[in-house]
Amino acid sequence: MYINGRIGHRLTRILSKSAKSWFEDAIITTRVWKQKNDWQTCQYKTVVRLWYYFPDHRRRDTHNTLKILMDALEDAGIYVDDRWALPRIMDFEVDKANPRVEIEFEEVKK
Repeated sequence: MYINGRIGHRLTRILSKSAKSWFEDAIITTRVWKQKNDWQTCQYKTVVRLWYYFPDHRRRDTHNTLKILMDALEDAGIYVDDRWALPRIMDFEVDKANPRVEIEFEEVKK
């Protein structure tokens, strides 16, 4: 997901081309879902339930996906700031025919 790159004169880790593409697609898909489901941007804490369906049995850590995913959901307008996101990884499985992440949102009312 990350590669070595430069920003100005500084060497740093940046998103790879495929990660940038995934990030942009995730934002678009989420915005479509948001509009279709009349989701209003959360101003407070939001529980984010996640189910992962991987394409194969290769070893993966689901929690390594959280940073980019929570950032994409913020950019799509699910919540105002991802500091309010409360991710809950519910389960993971293999689905070779349809790898994906399924997500549920629940705004925590004060």
